[in-house]
Amino acid sequence: MIFRLTERLLFPNPELAEPDGLLAVGGDLSTERLMLAYQTGIFPWYSDDTPILWYSPHERFVLFPDELNISSSMKRVLNSNRFKVTFDKCFADVIRACAAVDRPGQDGTWITDDMMNAYILLHEQGYAHSVEVWQNGDLVGGMYGVAVGAIFCGESMFSKVSNASKTALISLIKTGKYKLLDCQVHTDHMESMGARMISKKEYMAMLQNG
Repeated sequence: MIFRLTERLLFPNPELAEPDGLLAVGGDLSTERLMLAYQTGIFPWYSDDTPILWYSPHERFVLFPDELNISSSMKRVLNSNRFKVTFDKCFADVIRACAAVDRPGQDGTWITDDMMNAYILLHEQGYAHSVEVWQNGDLVGGMYGVAVGAIFCGESMFSKVSNASKTALISLIKTGKYKLLDCQVHTDHMESMGARMISKKEYMAMLQNG
């Protein structure tokens, strides 16, 4: 059953999500609603031609820091000082670059203007964070997401040159701030770096324990 949200700041039980993870429709992208969603294992994922859709997958694709797989070639890239990495220096530029990047098999982007504005506000309030990767003074890669305690909910990443987004991801994990990177849904790219599926029950336990 898919629930329709009202103005009340309330979500249904995530266990009631459809097999594909779809839980609810409607509501808004206020800071209060977004943070309540992330704190209860829910995230928005929709496009310009649909209402706001809220998901809570029954399995979660995650990366534990001690399971991070860094290839030999990637280690050479990291040791080469090819890139400079910063944190929270230009969040808005990162999310706009993530929205603009071409993704094979996708028609357009799910990072709508409303979504960008909402997450920029989340950043200004200290909830959302970005990693920036620079080369010769140019922003060539990065990622952004939402921190919920010691869990970083990764939203999107981009790369204008080879290995830039991987550098952002590895740099985030190596800060030691997070016990889990929530990738939300499966990608071959993240699987190659060590991400794997866990049950919703396991994910929710980690979320509640901070």
